[in-house]
Amino acid sequence: MPRIQPPDLNAIERAPASPAALTNVLWQVLSNSVASKAKVDSYNLETGEYRVVLQGTLDLESETFEKS
Repeated sequence: MPRIQPPDLNAIERAPASPAALTNVLWQVLSNSVASKAKVDSYNLETGEYRVVLQGTLDLESETFEKS
């Protein structure tokens, strides 16, 4: 799996709207992170709409060693 670079994080916003496509992009980010956490920011019981905030730290050290 290719390493995610910080500029690649914009791919989250460019991902197609399908849940499968977003899952793939988020999996790449999470699997290249050394720490991550999620927070449910809001949830609407009437509509089912939700907002989740994802925060983490990319594993930049591994990228350095792979380029050597």
